[in-house]
Amino acid sequence: MTVKQLRAFLAVAQTLSFTQACERLHLSQPALSLAIKGLEDALGGKLLLRSTRSVRLTPEGESLLPLAKHLLAQWDNTEERLRQRFTLQLGRLSVAAMPAFACNLLPGALVRFRQQYPKINVTVHDVINEDVTDMVRSRQVEMGIAFSPEGSGSLSFTPLFEDHFVAIISPTSALNRYTSLSWEQLLSEDFMTLQRPSMVRRLLEQALAKQHIDLPVAFESHQLSTVGRMVAEGLGVSAVPSMCLRQMQALGARCLPLTSPTIACHVGILTQQELSVAAHALRAVLMETVQAPYLPEHEAGQG
Repeated sequence: MTVKQLRAFLAVAQTLSFTQACERLHLSQPALSLAIKGLEDALGGKLLLRSTRSVRLTPEGESLLPLAKHLLAQWDNTEERLRQRFTLQLGRLSVAAMPAFACNLLPGALVRFRQQYPKINVTVHDVINEDVTDMVRSRQVEMGIAFSPEGSGSLSFTPLFEDHFVAIISPTSALNRYTSLSWEQLLSEDFMTLQRPSMVRRLLEQALAKQHIDLPVAFESHQLSTVGRMVAEGLGVSAVPSMCLRQMQALGARCLPLTSPTIACHVGILTQQELSVAAHALRAVLMETVQAPYLPEHEAGQG
């Protein structure tokens, strides 16, 4: 039983005329008759009784009529919804993003995406970097935004930008007299950072270990916003990816370039399976709109 056969049957059953049914479906009479015969053969009996002067339904045809209406309505609805998805007039998309990106850079990209595709609903999972990778790998989300994975396996990583760690200090810190800081200078004050297994902390520890620099941690927290606020209140200093600049400044902390060593990390899009049309569209928007954060010289502090 095919959709074409059901449409042929419904047209004849509603008009009780092969001629009118042919006009409605834009079919020839032989083609219409063949479709009806194919449906009757598939079901095992007559659905229509046709004479030279009239057409009427058999009892089986009468019982099929409401079912055919329902099936075709469901089919048409499904076909339309899929067409809307392919043309980005309808859809739903799930994305996982590490907090540093989700809080700072993702909202601007989503504004652009919403302007272009207002009917696509997006669910954002704001989770730690390690969970982003797990959610993409387990197909809980179509894409994730995270630091470059150490071992991607089956995942594909598309870089968005190269980020650099910057120093954050209190507005009252003596370090404000500098326009940039070395790690030796930064670690002259109490240092605070994220708790393990944070990728931000791991990147810091790995990079500094290569320079034979220990990372003494006086305070630690699960949230970058908490770290930023503690720094602003004068509890110590920290280092965060530059994508967090605006967030740290909004919390009251000052930001300075950080060198000796400069710690860089790639941020990008993680995917696994073939993407939906909506996911492809969001990926394109991210590639077009997300830029490497930078620290304007007038905001870095006065020397």
